[in-house]
Amino acid sequence: MDELRDIIRDVPDFPKKGIVFKDITTLLADGRSFHRMVDLIAHRYVGKGIQKIVGVEARGFVLGAALAYKLGIGVVLVRKPGKLPWKTLKKSYDLEYGTDTLEIHVDAFEPGEKVIIADDLLATGGTVAAVVDMVEELQAEIIECAFMAELDFLNGRDRLPKGKVFSLLKF
Repeated sequence: MDELRDIIRDVPDFPKKGIVFKDITTLLADGRSFHRMVDLIAHRYVGKGIQKIVGVEARGFVLGAALAYKLGIGVVLVRKPGKLPWKTLKKSYDLEYGTDTLEIHVDAFEPGEKVIIADDLLATGGTVAAVVDMVEELQAEIIECAFMAELDFLNGRDRLPKGKVFSLLKF
């Protein structure tokens, strides 16, 4: 895991002074590392009856689509408002300095479908907590929330379903 962790670039003072941004684009750009990361996460879900992966805009689309392809299942997109063409369920949530909103198609799941929510990085957990609320409202069963990386010190997993968070890399 150290090899994957080490390829992620630290960008100091981005997006604002005092923050060290974890830039995953370096891992994604390295074919061998990207392939290994997807394989390691996907292997966790083989034979678990997962029916769909939920990819969270925007970097969660990369991980979500790759996992769905690897597992031979569909991917559901959670997007910013106005980006999905059909009837949607909306959820607003708090950010550090304001609020944001996400949407998902109302017919994304059949009741009881087993899903994984996938995103690149777990920080404070607010975005994925909103996704969890929408997925549960649409009556899908969340097996786990899967992340490429997690910033442990922000305690984001405390906002997500207990025992249902997996992060390949931790910082």
